[in-house]
Order: sequence, then C-alpha cells, then structure tokens
Amino acid sequence: MHTTSKSPKWSVRLPRDCSISAIRGVYDQIRDGFTRQENLEIDCSGVDKADVTSVQLLVSTAKTANLEGRSVVLTEVSTALRQTFQRAGVGSESLPDQDPQQQNGSN
Repeated sequence: MHTTSKSPKWSVRLPRDCSISAIRGVYDQIRDGFTRQENLEIDCSGVDKADVTSVQLLVSTAKTANLEGRSVVLTEVSTALRQTFQRAGVGSESLPDQDPQQQNGSN
C-alpha cells in the first residue's frame, strides 16, 4: 500500500470515539479525505475508544485504496486502537502502512 508518488497527503484526524456508535462519522471523514486527495494520512493519536467496527473500517479503507492505486498511512496509532487491532486478531500485514516510528509499538 506504499506509494512512491510525491503527491501530498490529505490528513484525517480520527475522533476520540471510534466505536460502533460513532463509526458513521469516522467513515464520512475518511470518505471526505479521499475526495480531496489521492493519498490519505490518518492520524490515530486521539483514539481512546475503539472496537471491531473501527478495525473493519480501517482495513477496508486500506484495501480499497490499494485497489485504486492509492495509499493510506496510519500515524500516531494510539494504544487503545493498537490493542483493538490485536484483540481483533488483525496482524500488522493487514494494517495500512504506518509511520515507521510507530511500527515498533512504541506508542
């Protein structure tokens, strides 16, 4: 899902609540980001409530972007979101590309 394109990325900052009760708004943010820019950076630093719906949305976003020749990068993945991915059994190979400083699990 990594691109060598030099085109700038549109950044979307996820809200604190990315659970099923708020996922429609998160979906709308991501969709809006893709209408503005080909490549999308998703700032996950503020997420402190997440569940499997957020995992499904982010994995689906990455797969869709990949099929369209776009890229998605997660930055500043919060501990809560990282733990949700782990509980959902989603391995790092299924995650959108991440900021290299975040891949070591330092957050």
